[in-house]
Amino acid sequence: MQAVPALDARLSATAGLCRPGLPVADIGCDHGKLTAYLACSGLYPRVIGADLRPGPLSKAVLAVKSARCEDRVDLRLGDGLSVLQPYEVGTVVLAGVSAQTTIEILQAAPWVFSPQGPRLVLVPATKHATLRGWLYQQGFALAADLPVQAGGKWYAVMAADYTGCPAVPTLAQCVYGETGQHPGGADYAALQRGKLRKYRLGLADTDPLAHEIDTLLKEAKAAGLACSL
Repeated sequence: MQAVPALDARLSATAGLCRPGLPVADIGCDHGKLTAYLACSGLYPRVIGADLRPGPLSKAVLAVKSARCEDRVDLRLGDGLSVLQPYEVGTVVLAGVSAQTTIEILQAAPWVFSPQGPRLVLVPATKHATLRGWLYQQGFALAADLPVQAGGKWYAVMAADYTGCPAVPTLAQCVYGETGQHPGGADYAALQRGKLRKYRLGLADTDPLAHEIDTLLKEAKAAGLACSL
């Protein structure tokens, strides 16, 4: 009997943003639940699950076997996108690593920065604003930016497509992205403003970024929006 893994809200949202009809790579697949789920969906001709460490990859092997989808899955041991051939997949998933690690992994694969490159489905563990700002500056557009609560935490589940048109984002674009268009956006925004207030404490009043933060928080206060701490 096939045992399709159950996903939490974070991974369910991630799965929903992958491009159907094309292979997909789950980089840093960990326990392999998302890899197996994608393979069982029948929407992708091939699912590549990869992890840097043998331990998590062995768990992914068990998840794939339990789901009986071995014929559609290729599990690979390796670092970042080095496990892929350029343009091998239509979607690259990077979920659960820091914004900085996500950026470093992508920078090591120049073929990602191309209109023929993959859709990026990203769920940063930290510094959502940093990752959004970097994506805009590198010429990516956010096709989706979903505020998702799972396990008592708020996540941003992003889908980014390369446009080749770099942009200089505003602070608000970095902090909120497109999350305000979706249910939960107000609660997510309040949390982000709370983090921003703490970050502001470490800046000198003469720092230009301090002025931007003060302006953003004043605008939110004027609009009657709370700042969660």
